[in-house]
Amino acid sequence: MERDQNENSTSPPATVIEEWNGTSSTKLTKTATITATSSSSISIKRSSNAFTHISQRILQAFVPEGFPSSVTPDYVPFQVWDSLQGLSTYVRMMLSTQALLSAIGVGEKSATVIGATFQWFLRDLTGMVGGVLFTCYQGSNLDSNAKMWRLVADLMNDLGMLMDLVSPLFPSAFVFIVCLGSLSRSFTGVASGATRAALTQHFALQNNAADIAAKEGSQETLATMFGMALGMLLAHITSGHSFAIWISFLSLTIFHMYANYMAVCSLSLNTLNCERCSIVLSQFFKTGQVLSPKQVSSMEHVLPSRLSSLTSKGSDSLYKRVHLGVRVSSLDSLAMVNLLQSAGSNHKKAKYLLQQERDIINIITHKDSTAADILQSFIHALVMAKLGDQGGSMSLESQSWMNKHYEVFLLKLQSSGWKTERLLSSSVVWRANWLVEYSDGKHD
Repeated sequence: MERDQNENSTSPPATVIEEWNGTSSTKLTKTATITATSSSSISIKRSSNAFTHISQRILQAFVPEGFPSSVTPDYVPFQVWDSLQGLSTYVRMMLSTQALLSAIGVGEKSATVIGATFQWFLRDLTGMVGGVLFTCYQGSNLDSNAKMWRLVADLMNDLGMLMDLVSPLFPSAFVFIVCLGSLSRSFTGVASGATRAALTQHFALQNNAADIAAKEGSQETLATMFGMALGMLLAHITSGHSFAIWISFLSLTIFHMYANYMAVCSLSLNTLNCERCSIVLSQFFKTGQVLSPKQVSSMEHVLPSRLSSLTSKGSDSLYKRVHLGVRVSSLDSLAMVNLLQSAGSNHKKAKYLLQQERDIINIITHKDSTAADILQSFIHALVMAKLGDQGGSMSLESQSWMNKHYEVFLLKLQSSGWKTERLLSSSVVWRANWLVEYSDGKHD
């Protein structure tokens, strides 16, 4: 009896509940410890102050959920340089807009509303038409060369703002100059938007592309606000001083291009385009090892091909000798005869045909070829070109190499972090189908 009374008088065990805050299981912060010693006794011990909680909430508006584990390692350096270049853009925009409005006639009694409206409309119309034409000409190439087009887009934006700043100096050619500027910026809008989509997909490690895009919008809004404030201040200080305006504009433009260059150089894209494929394969020929995306990023070109030769960093140019998706009827007669003979011996198993024309390797893709077949055909063509440089028999030896090493090469690419589902290249619009006709008229 006495023992039962002692057990009844024993206090119940204390229950402890910890409160954690965070958007990812790997990035949590303990905010409070709640202890219940009885049904009516609860104690709360705070682990963080209100300021820390508020600062975390503010940070969540600008970085993706689960940061930094939800994005690739190159996300932070790219966004830092991208924000800095955006800041300089908005500052310069105030200077160029001030010059443009002055040229239109804002503040002058002789200026008419209808005249200014027509000039602005013509400027915007030119930009719209230019954007459509640029999309038709280069739309399919933007994804495969995201780094280069990202840099080109900002260069064209700089050129557009320069046209706006120059326009007051040539009143007789004002409309022509501002239309050129609008045309230049239209290229920027298309190229920047398309490459941004490709980069967002690259950064997303947890299928969080939409979240990354939304947080980038917040980052851009913040940079815009600071840029507009600094731009208005600079415009006020330099107002009426042409020399100071030009010095400020050119200095900011130089910094803008430097920040853009550093931003694209910080990217380590793990998709295979023509140049990256060429770099990786050449290294595999030499050492039997596959370079990582980060190693290749320091070797590939980010400038247009005509400028890249001036700033060569050891990039492999083997891919320039391979033409993918060649139109059969564009070949000469001798090349067509050789191609037909090749098709006759490979018609049952090949999803592509390779045709050598001097130092150029042409790839004719089958109408039923898949993304994997196109990647294989391009690598096969690179192998053929590489063996040709070494003085080997290009056709036979390249096929032998593919039979022995291609699967191993793909596995090493995947283990090094490369995506091998497809080759990023311009759209293959010309394809072919090969049949063999026997003497009895049957097709195979």
